[in-house]
Amino acid sequence: MAEGGGGRVAAVTGAGSGIGRATAAALARAGWRVALIGRREGPLQDTAGMIEGESLVLPADVTDEAQVEAAFDRIVEVWGRVDFLFNNAGQGFRAAPPDEVPADEWRRVIEVNLTGSFLCARAAFARMRRQEPQGGRIVNNGSISAQAPRPGSAAYTASKHAITGLTKSLILDGRPFGIAAGQIDIGNALTDMARPMLEGVPQADGSVRAEPVMDPDVAAEVVVHMAGLPPGANMPFVTVMATAMPLYGRG
Repeated sequence: MAEGGGGRVAAVTGAGSGIGRATAAALARAGWRVALIGRREGPLQDTAGMIEGESLVLPADVTDEAQVEAAFDRIVEVWGRVDFLFNNAGQGFRAAPPDEVPADEWRRVIEVNLTGSFLCARAAFARMRRQEPQGGRIVNNGSISAQAPRPGSAAYTASKHAITGLTKSLILDGRPFGIAAGQIDIGNALTDMARPMLEGVPQADGSVRAEPVMDPDVAAEVVVHMAGLPPGANMPFVTVMATAMPLYGRG
């Protein structure tokens, strides 16, 4: 872990694996100082060891308000400000019809994907609003499920549709304070969560088929582009996906 120095400051949640890890590495290559937030310290330390430049390992459960606030306090204590948040931490659940989804699993998915995103956005927003110079940018990871559901994905899809509402509210509420917000909807990036795509996943017509995937680094570079936009420009919504995945045709 390295601390101090100059450069813009980014926070990435879910930074211990998958798209979060890839994005943290891409931001570091682009010259950002990167705060790595996630539940487990070990994977965060692994990410820190893989990336170039300055990083800060901050174990925190995004559903715990006190832990989130402490993490963002630490970022400001070490680096003085927060310029960018990639709200990426997420929770999936096996495909199942609604009557087979336990209520506690529904609550867990909503708590991580929606409440966790809100708590992190709130913490970043508060610091961006009060820092000097004022402002910053928040990008939420929505997923292509924010546009159209997969079979058996009620909790996950509902959480990601709600992320779209959160993004739109942040866009509006951030204007007076120079805080921009956007959302990236990612389809079939080959993370551990998406690995079943290679074997076969349920389709809208009832069949089970393998789907094309793409490298998570592709999504990461799009996030870095969004992060680096000038203050007077914004990319409210963008979709990046494996070219031949069946998003269009299912919704």
